Amino acid sequence: MTINYRVFGYEDYAQARALWERASGVGLSDADSPEGIRTYLERNPGTSFVATDARIVVGTVLCGHDGRRGLIHHLATADSYRRRGIATVLLQSGLRALRARGIDKCHLFVFRANAEGTAFWRAVAAEERTELALFSLPTKGD
Repeated sequence: MTINYRVFGYEDYAQARALWERASGVGLSDADSPEGIRTYLERNPGTSFVATDARIVVGTVLCGHDGRRGLIHHLATADSYRRRGIATVLLQSGLRALRARGIDKCHLFVFRANAEGTAFWRAVAAEERTELALFSLPTKGD
């Protein structure tokens, strides 16, 4: 097994989407459509990464920013590749890319029921922000 890491390109979408659909704890929405991901990658060039084994995508991280704060999405590793440090390397790659763009802090969302994901974020010393509440609004409609 030789894992290679590189910038997430739009050509990785089909394999990444299949990985996300299989991964527990990853929530998908209309924003994860082919066009949504293309737009995301174009707005955030060079900040998202994939891990591959013989051209097969086995890990992903989407990292982006608004010029002030970063946001991490879909840090996922194929089940048979977990516990090998792949997610940590992907995360570090994304954080370095954000830092290179002047972003000094980023946020991420984890489903409360995702025990494995929560454990990972605690293990990498991510601060759990219990004093915040998350609200969402659709942009469609009146």
